[in-house]
Amino acid sequence: MEQKNQCFLASEKLGRLMGKYAVPCIISLLVAALYNIVDQIFIANADYLGSYGNAANTVVFPLTVIALAISVMVGDGCCAFASLSLGGDNREAADKSVGNSIVLIIVLSVALTLIYLAFANPIIELFGGTVNSETYAHSKEYFFWITLGIPFYMFGQAMNPVIRADGSPRFAMISTVAGAVTNIIFDPIFIFVFRWGMAGAAVATVIGQIITTGLAVWYLFNTKTVMPSKKDFVLNAKIIGKTLVLGICSFLSQVSLVAAMAAINNMVRKYGAMDAVFGQKQYAQIPMAVVGIVMKVFQIVISIVVGMAAGCIPIVGFNMGARQNVRVRNLFTRLLIAEAAVGAAAFAIVEIFPVQMINIFGAANESVYYTEFAAKAFRTYLCMIIFACVNKAAFIFLQAMGKAVASTVLSMVREIVFGVGFAVILPIYFGLDGVLYSMPVSDVLTAFISATVVTATYIELSYGAKQPRKTSNLNNI
Repeated sequence: MEQKNQCFLASEKLGRLMGKYAVPCIISLLVAALYNIVDQIFIANADYLGSYGNAANTVVFPLTVIALAISVMVGDGCCAFASLSLGGDNREAADKSVGNSIVLIIVLSVALTLIYLAFANPIIELFGGTVNSETYAHSKEYFFWITLGIPFYMFGQAMNPVIRADGSPRFAMISTVAGAVTNIIFDPIFIFVFRWGMAGAAVATVIGQIITTGLAVWYLFNTKTVMPSKKDFVLNAKIIGKTLVLGICSFLSQVSLVAAMAAINNMVRKYGAMDAVFGQKQYAQIPMAVVGIVMKVFQIVISIVVGMAAGCIPIVGFNMGARQNVRVRNLFTRLLIAEAAVGAAAFAIVEIFPVQMINIFGAANESVYYTEFAAKAFRTYLCMIIFACVNKAAFIFLQAMGKAVASTVLSMVREIVFGVGFAVILPIYFGLDGVLYSMPVSDVLTAFISATVVTATYIELSYGAKQPRKTSNLNNI
């Protein structure tokens, strides 16, 4: 098919386009986030795992995020590059990007799996797995089986945005949902019936990931717009470079989150040991388990936020390539308003119903200290979640516009400079509470910086509405 199949991206009503592309993307990312969260819910409610299993899940979670970071770098970068190419009437470049991305994600996923298997023990220790012997044992078991599924997980996640760029956001959603439903079916069977513990939760997850990957492979043989041929699967340094540059923000936003989680996990372990209550052996794992749960809930909200923004990538990329700057500006406005609304709703829920939320994760089987700390963690850690939502949307939108440098710098400032910095510094003065303060402080400061970049972007798009944007160099590929 010719590029004209996607010309509706430059003419269809923006609200309708957002619904078509963003909703399936939101569902896909929500379902992807629920993989780990569903595991944690079942683990928490298994009387033989409880908070020890929850803490182990928290230890391993950042390691799956590293795999996701690499996947979205390749997938989102390919999605943005292909959309910009199609908007600039250069389908050949789009085909090359997809072919190269498929080969690249296979190579990277196998490499990461081998690294994880070779350095499992030091990696687990780095992310706070030594809080006590029970948590360490559960972490090793869960990590091993999750690692075996890394190639399937990464391939499925990388191909999801590629499938969206090809004009099939609904299929991208279905493939992810199918895997998640499979996980939900097998989790209780393996954990409660077979009593396989952490291994059961991990195996259920891997089976679901295999289902998603199988559907993605099928789709790649039945694409609608981009149709890579054999020559497009030969790695091309120029194509890979341009693809990864556009995906680097997605990578850094995820991998820098890992750095923040590593800092937070270790600060929780260090300052929890100094706490009058959590310094006791029988309660030592509670802060890590609780903070992990709060971060998972935050991940659900961010999945909606990222889904809305990432769903707009093909729309933004195509219209930027077609020099439809007014549409891009209007879409940016709609997106920021919608993201702020999501943040406001999330704020209301975590502030009003923290106890009800923690009860989902097995609080009934734990001490009163578990529930009390969880309520405090929800209300403090997520009190500025509105800013977090708007910030994340701005980063992704700038990436979709081709502003990789601005997007990357903002993401790095938020996650590394502020996220890691405050997680390390604030506990020195406020103890365990300082870990909880690090999130809202980081989001507020980032919002001030983002506002400057967003304003400049609006001005640029307004001028672009009067003067055509310079021709993209995509046609030179």
